[in-house]
Amino acid sequence: MIEIKNLYLKFIREYYALYDVNMIINDGEVVAFVGKEHSGKTTLLRVIAGLEKFDKGEVYINNRELETVDFSIDVNLGYVPQNPVFLENKSVYENLRYVLLQRKATKNDIEEKINKALIDFNIEKYRNIKIKDLDLYEKYLISFVRLTLRKLDYLLVDNIFEKLSTDEAGAFVQLIKDLFINKKTTTILVGNTCEQFKDVCDKCFEFDYGSVKEMVKD
Repeated sequence: MIEIKNLYLKFIREYYALYDVNMIINDGEVVAFVGKEHSGKTTLLRVIAGLEKFDKGEVYINNRELETVDFSIDVNLGYVPQNPVFLENKSVYENLRYVLLQRKATKNDIEEKINKALIDFNIEKYRNIKIKDLDLYEKYLISFVRLTLRKLDYLLVDNIFEKLSTDEAGAFVQLIKDLFINKKTTTILVGNTCEQFKDVCDKCFEFDYGSVKEMVKD
């Protein structure tokens, strides 16, 4: 469970990126953060991921204060940013291998997991292609493939959808549903409107100048 109480964050003295935010996200829920650009939705996502410091308030993950959570051992959290992060000059295989090496996987496990992922996602043709030579859609796809190499408790997906065509965005929503939501992974999706996530989300929070209100689903 994620619980946020009276959260404030400001980047400059006169401007609050987040203003008195309160919410609860229960285990297994799928929620959407929506709103205009610079409304605070990505900032809150980054706070939850431990990538952004806040000024005042409380954030709890699994009933533990965020500041005490070690994401390498306490919580299995996957984060997909708008701008994918990879070793750009390395191949798809090398990037997947790097993740597994960081998690102390054995050589046999590494080969088995990577080969299975490449086959399961029908991306064997990308095996030796460098990340820098992929287009944005392909990079997002590899981002999700990479996350399937471990079991996630939480999945945070920034607004990748606005950079894709309608069909591509819909395909990724379905992929997220198949890979994570159906396995009861607590999921936060960031987008522009509640409508684009209506078939998968349990709650929708609308952001406006750092303030947040929960939208009632039809």
